[in-house]
Amino acid sequence: MKIAFQMDPIGDVDISADSSFRLAEEAQTRGHELFFYSPDHLAYQEGRITARGHDLRVQRVQGAHAQLGDARDVDLAQFDVVWLRQDPPFDMHYITSTHLLDRLTPETLVVNDPFWVRNYPEKLLVLDFPDLTPPTCIARDLATIKSFKERHGDIILKPLYGNGGAGVFRLDANDRNLTSLHELFTGFSREPLIVQKFLPDVSKGDKRVILVDGEAVGAINRVPAAGETRSNLHVGGRPEKIGLTERDREICAAIGPLLKEKGQIFVGIDVIGDYLTEINVTSPTGIQELERFDGVNIAAKIWEAIEARLS
Repeated sequence: MKIAFQMDPIGDVDISADSSFRLAEEAQTRGHELFFYSPDHLAYQEGRITARGHDLRVQRVQGAHAQLGDARDVDLAQFDVVWLRQDPPFDMHYITSTHLLDRLTPETLVVNDPFWVRNYPEKLLVLDFPDLTPPTCIARDLATIKSFKERHGDIILKPLYGNGGAGVFRLDANDRNLTSLHELFTGFSREPLIVQKFLPDVSKGDKRVILVDGEAVGAINRVPAAGETRSNLHVGGRPEKIGLTERDREICAAIGPLLKEKGQIFVGIDVIGDYLTEINVTSPTGIQELERFDGVNIAAKIWEAIEARLS
């Protein structure tokens, strides 16, 4: 097959952790042809969706991991699969790329389905499952957020469309910084904020469960560094081997059919204690850590799901 990756610069990735690199590596092993382009080089041109990028070969040598051909323009309709893999923020630049990639379907398979990536951003899709999530508020109005904090005392405040743990604050019952933080966030963004009741179980870890075509295939535990609330690996969280609990399986059984139906082939959900906190569909991570812990080729499972959809 001909496979295109729409992602952030591949030369900058950590090959021991990056899920996009692992997906490209597995595709190459399976004999597929690879092409790389950045979202800045995606375009609509007189009825065609095009990209300017490079033929790609990968190897597991950091610094020499991406061998790029000469830059060339391609018609993405000539590809079998296009991977939507750039990282958030989920801003209008990101949203516009989903509108353009929409025009490739159904002839070209775009993973994850861009229509539903656009309509199911990670911190909003969980709203469809209130019985699985902690108390949650999405608002820009300070009085509404203050009222939520008065009801729940200890809260987490974060940007609605952020990623990687950036801009995440814990405000306990004695904290006096809510108004200042609200001023800070609303001063540079028109977006609402998301507020959730703080879950003390985060000290034991924030579990990332990987689902492939709606089925749970494993999990890793991300433990916060000492003195840190956030467990994201980008900010010093430590990955640990962990299994799936009955509650994890219950959560996956509830959300899996919807993910499969909407073409969300590679998804990473976040679970703290007994609660679902995010459903990551834009650019989920965790493949390599899970493969090392469990000895299972998760990238192969993802490609098998894609190949099944194309057969």
